[in-house]
Amino acid sequence: MSVTAAVHIGDSGLGREEVVRVARQGAPAAITAEADSAMRAARRLVEEIGAGSTPAYGISTGFGLLANTTIPVDQRSQLQHALIRSHAAGMGPRVEVEVVRAMMLLRARTLCLGYSGSRPEVAHQLVALLNSGITPVVPEHGSLGASGDLAPLAHMSLVLIGEGRAELADGRIVNGSQALREAGLQPIRLEVKDGLSLINGTDGMLGMLVLAIEDLETLLATADISAALSTEALLGTNGPFIAELHQIRPHPGQMRSAENLIRLLHGSEIRSSHERSPHAVQDAYSIRCAPQVAGAARDTVDFARGVAERELRSAVDNPVVLRDGRVASTGNFHGEPLAFALDFLAIAAAEVGAISERRVDRLLDPARSQGLPPFLAVEAGVNSGLMIAQYTAAAMVAHNRRLAQPASVDSLPTSGMQEDHVSMGWGAARKLRQVVDNLARILAVELLAAARGLELRQPLRPGPAGEAVGQLVRELGGGVGPDRFTSPELEAVAAAVLDGRVVERARQVVPELR
Repeated sequence: MSVTAAVHIGDSGLGREEVVRVARQGAPAAITAEADSAMRAARRLVEEIGAGSTPAYGISTGFGLLANTTIPVDQRSQLQHALIRSHAAGMGPRVEVEVVRAMMLLRARTLCLGYSGSRPEVAHQLVALLNSGITPVVPEHGSLGASGDLAPLAHMSLVLIGEGRAELADGRIVNGSQALREAGLQPIRLEVKDGLSLINGTDGMLGMLVLAIEDLETLLATADISAALSTEALLGTNGPFIAELHQIRPHPGQMRSAENLIRLLHGSEIRSSHERSPHAVQDAYSIRCAPQVAGAARDTVDFARGVAERELRSAVDNPVVLRDGRVASTGNFHGEPLAFALDFLAIAAAEVGAISERRVDRLLDPARSQGLPPFLAVEAGVNSGLMIAQYTAAAMVAHNRRLAQPASVDSLPTSGMQEDHVSMGWGAARKLRQVVDNLARILAVELLAAARGLELRQPLRPGPAGEAVGQLVRELGGGVGPDRFTSPELEAVAAAVLDGRVVERARQVVPELR
């Protein structure tokens, strides 16, 4: 794992950047003394209830439809183990390591807030797994986004008790007991409320939301860059991007994107060479309306960021131990706030990809590309250029449109109709990850096409930003020339989109790029 400063889990929540550091960069985590104190205070009350006969959901009773079934005192620890084993009923491909690490950190975060009433040892065991590079194997299917991410969190929790399967830091998949043994850890025993507190949360959905926001912040800046390069390559104008036009329709994201485009196009010989050309009166929508579309997506990310930041300060469990000592039943495990945000982001990202693909099509069509050769090919006919790259972008746009259908408007009743409305937020998160991945690849196609278009405009030069990014793209994906194996070049550019190298190259010229 990466050596970096520890993320401290206190009794007041976490920030998005801290989640990303642990999930993606391998930062260690540590529980503060204040969080330990908060957990112990709530635990004392839970233990009193657990030793008595007062009905309390999941403490002295069964779960779901079985909430009216009283569990004898001597079986209440067994109840918690049985809960984890029975709920670890997921199926399908493995969830990505970064998602599981985010989920582990976020579950520990909720426990540390001191409303769950679980023993501090449970949170410490989760943190010990994180810091040892142990990642429980979590199948993709099993959560409906209400009552928490039950199946995924149960698979995560199995490893705490030495069961289930886990991936070690060296990539080996072993059973839970071996994973703990190799890390020098012991399985923990789940006592009253411990198991329920481990699985009754929105941590999987929230983790994927935080990671998607992180990615989209990079991808939306990249979308402005690719739009700027295409504008230059298509002999477009920067007139529609001037500040006065966006101040009269002051959507914040739109204004940011327009500012980016003005800066990215500054100093372009290509643009200044045709400012008085008749074709420059009005560019096509895919160029002229780029700030409106990318800007709307930016505003959507801002909304989702607010949802995520509130959830990162929230105690998501049921029941909870309130500060006045009451144990109260709650519906805070319902994932609807996250589900809406996740669905909204998928719609926004799909549209950014759709307008990008339209610019690609325009770059490749000699009837609309202002003098560029068909498909940006050398000796078109013998060579096909980027013809099929546009097909690939179109296929991903179509895929994103299917994935953008909201999951949160769906619901299936479960648990004998006790849990009769669910958010489907986990499904919304899973498909958003695919939409984001597709968007990065669509933007890579546009960048490659635009960079070759700029190359074909020589000796006229683009603006300094366009030249810098175009050079990077050609280093990764090659320049104009005879046909060659295209897929590796596209994937190399897509990797630079996802890891932020494209944005970083542009910021070397335009530091204000946001």
